Amino acid sequence: MVPKIGFVSLGCPKALVDSERILTQLRAEGYATAKDYGGADLVIVNTCGFIDAAVEESLGAIGEALAANGKVIVTGCLGAKEGVVQSAHPSVLAVTGPHDTEGVMRAVHAHLPRPHDPYTDLVPPQGIRLTPKHYAYLKISEGCNHRCSFCIIPSMRGDLVSRPIGEVMQEAENLVAAGVKELLVISQDTSAYGVDVKYRTGFWQGRPLRTRMKELCEALGSLGVWVRLHYVYPYPSVDEVIPLMAEGKILPYLDVPFQHASPRILKLMKRPASAEKVLARLAAWRAACPDITVRSTFIAGFPGETEAEFEELLAFLQEAQLDRVGCFAYSPVEGAAANALPGPVPDAVKEERRARFMQAQQKISAAKLKAKVGRTLQVLVDAPGIGRSSADAPEIDGTVRFKGGKAGEFAQVRIQRATAHDLHGHLEK
Repeated sequence: MVPKIGFVSLGCPKALVDSERILTQLRAEGYATAKDYGGADLVIVNTCGFIDAAVEESLGAIGEALAANGKVIVTGCLGAKEGVVQSAHPSVLAVTGPHDTEGVMRAVHAHLPRPHDPYTDLVPPQGIRLTPKHYAYLKISEGCNHRCSFCIIPSMRGDLVSRPIGEVMQEAENLVAAGVKELLVISQDTSAYGVDVKYRTGFWQGRPLRTRMKELCEALGSLGVWVRLHYVYPYPSVDEVIPLMAEGKILPYLDVPFQHASPRILKLMKRPASAEKVLARLAAWRAACPDITVRSTFIAGFPGETEAEFEELLAFLQEAQLDRVGCFAYSPVEGAAANALPGPVPDAVKEERRARFMQAQQKISAAKLKAKVGRTLQVLVDAPGIGRSSADAPEIDGTVRFKGGKAGEFAQVRIQRATAHDLHGHLEK
């Protein structure tokens, strides 16, 4: 049987166009429309909320559809008024705002699965992925509003464009339903999520949700899987997600590319923040969440970097006591503004500084790992005998080694010894 949907369209011509788009998408996906409530599997009501009379008419239409059919999805301007529809009609299946065809279709798919299509149904709901089945990257935006002098990403990908939060959450739900145990949140600037749309309110599961990092983390944290944040700038807004880490809702892990510590070099890089503010922020994060892991990346040999400024970076490294660190010798990328800066550092000096930097960090990392000996850690098994703790992102951080385990499952591992990068232990029953 072809699933049938009833449709009520209220409001202005703009709302009518929204209705046309929704109906077009429904037809494209194989749904049929019903002439009355009784012949429909569910009903969509596109509402108006501009004046009181329109609100009353819309609420009346929703009530009528609920009484006659019982399964109603609400969209349109009234849906954007937080709590109005839910207060009057708490039994509606979902609520979205205006011009949100994607949100309406997600709700339809959730409550009335689309008809079988022998062509498109070869593609699973979570899409085609290149990562193992138990973890996946979740991209929340494209582009970047920063103009770091060593980077050309904005010229390639443009300014920040945040994905709709409902779309992001639907993808996350699909991934979890497919067996993903860890979501790695990525973008060019994760902490700026929603800035471009002024933190516009979206909808997920019929409730309003702001397009902002904290709200996104709260929603992701409700899915019952590991959530790991990458590429976060050290903004004050990041402080708001630390309590979520302390409460166990998302992993106590931050990937923050500090890049340098010298004020002059940071200015030449056109990077935000300063070493003093970063150290203060690190102290605050650790006070709020003692188990937090902070990973970062740095550049050695940036144009004009003096030996004294590199020593500033080494001093910062000792004081910051970061858990995981990567360092790259500066490499001129075609089109980067930094290439025109005076005082290029010779390749041999760049490499020598990078090596000194990593040697200093290796001692810090080894001490951090040694402190975990004797503890029992929850580990996500990547392959028999190899897994990762909350402190370890795939591909870039260390691993936990042990005997046994099944890929994609969580295990408890008692740590017996540590090396410079990895932990070794045994599975606990």
